[in-house]
Amino acid sequence: MSKHLHPDTRLGYVHLTVSDLDRSTSFYQNSMGLQLHRRENGRAFMGAGREDLLVLTEKPGAVKYPRTSGLYHFAILTPSRRELAHALHNFARTETRISGVSDHLVSEAIYLDDPDGNGIEIYRDRPRSEWPRQPDGSLRMASDPLDLEGIMGELTQDEPEWHGLHSDTVLGHMHLHVSHLPESVAFYENVVGFETQTIWHNAAGFLSAGGYHHHLGINIWNGIGVPPPPPDSVGLRYFTVHLAGETERQALLSRLEAAGHPYEDGPDGILVRDPAENSILFKAG
Repeated sequence: MSKHLHPDTRLGYVHLTVSDLDRSTSFYQNSMGLQLHRRENGRAFMGAGREDLLVLTEKPGAVKYPRTSGLYHFAILTPSRRELAHALHNFARTETRISGVSDHLVSEAIYLDDPDGNGIEIYRDRPRSEWPRQPDGSLRMASDPLDLEGIMGELTQDEPEWHGLHSDTVLGHMHLHVSHLPESVAFYENVVGFETQTIWHNAAGFLSAGGYHHHLGINIWNGIGVPPPPPDSVGLRYFTVHLAGETERQALLSRLEAAGHPYEDGPDGILVRDPAENSILFKAG
């Protein structure tokens, strides 16, 4: 039985706490181009018309706490550079503030925050054949200037009206603040089963299944030994990982048991908290 996750492992949706559900759903619809799939019991379920990509739960009065573990950003993956250009054009049209842009060599990324300060990345991947490698075989990533003019050049003068994110849009990766990098890397490698693709300046790690550049980023940029956020915080509740079937589910349970790591196995999946108290819900299939 492999100690690594199957290459077909993928992310599902991210579940966030927000302070004002009306404000947040408006932002994610108008600025981000997500659709409201349904709304019930103080929660909004959003996506690009297929599976839910984002679930929002309202907690009035919730605030963002600095220097804790938790969400750094969640990352929405567009299916093409042209679709990323549509999103960028919409940010300009809606006067949505962008906090940063980067060419990561493996991808092109735009960063922003939602009204509660929850971090968001929206990006497009370069083809795997173009991903650069270090001499030791690990991925080479960077934060280079982004070719905004080239991205916008994907759109034509007679471009049809944009009606939101393409239905092939997915949750591409999660990036989390953790308390201790080596401990968290060991957990996600040896217990969860991700494979490390690169460690960046001994302060961030990028891990994945199937050789992807990263399904998960973890960093200690909020400080070493930071605590989890308090219960009245906005931010991450959990994110979901879809395992490649029942065999993979049983393999994960075996690794959790062997490590003596606590978990909750319920009807919705296997809920696990990493060493920094970030929560992941694993689903079979």
